[in-house]
Amino acid sequence: MMKELSMSELTDNMMETIGKEWMLVTAGTPEKFNTMTASWGGVGVLWGKPVAFVFIRPERYTYKFTEAGDSLTLSFLGAAHKEVHKVCGSTSGRTTDKVTAAGLHPVFTPDGNVCFEEARLVLECKKLYADNIRPEGFTDPSLIDSWYNGHGGFHRMYVVAIEHIWTNN
Repeated sequence: MMKELSMSELTDNMMETIGKEWMLVTAGTPEKFNTMTASWGGVGVLWGKPVAFVFIRPERYTYKFTEAGDSLTLSFLGAAHKEVHKVCGSTSGRTTDKVTAAGLHPVFTPDGNVCFEEARLVLECKKLYADNIRPEGFTDPSLIDSWYNGHGGFHRMYVVAIEHIWTNN
């Protein structure tokens, strides 16, 4: 059973948590959802709200679910679950049951969003804003060569309000 935390009880250094621990971005309904590994994003304050921002390429199966719904979760599993990120970051939910392959156990928040029993921390979020990363927006064009040429489409950025914080600790 997950316990809800207040924003003031969140003590993680989210730069470290996202950059080194990574996260699972999960969107959809309890009946049909997908999850993916992500290591790009952040947490802060925007428009007077605690927010997170995440980036998803349009080729990713999770993109379809994120576009279709109003909510998503960000699940942090801790260092002990790095193998989960390999599975969820290298296989497609179109052709593989990633949840089973990764040994994950879905649980559902009171609002009906999907997260995982294995998560030590979950940010349950509502979409506020989305926009596509565009080549003309880069002030350092070398980033396009490093991250996009030959690597897939430009990401879509989602700014999401953090509505609930859940922990298993």
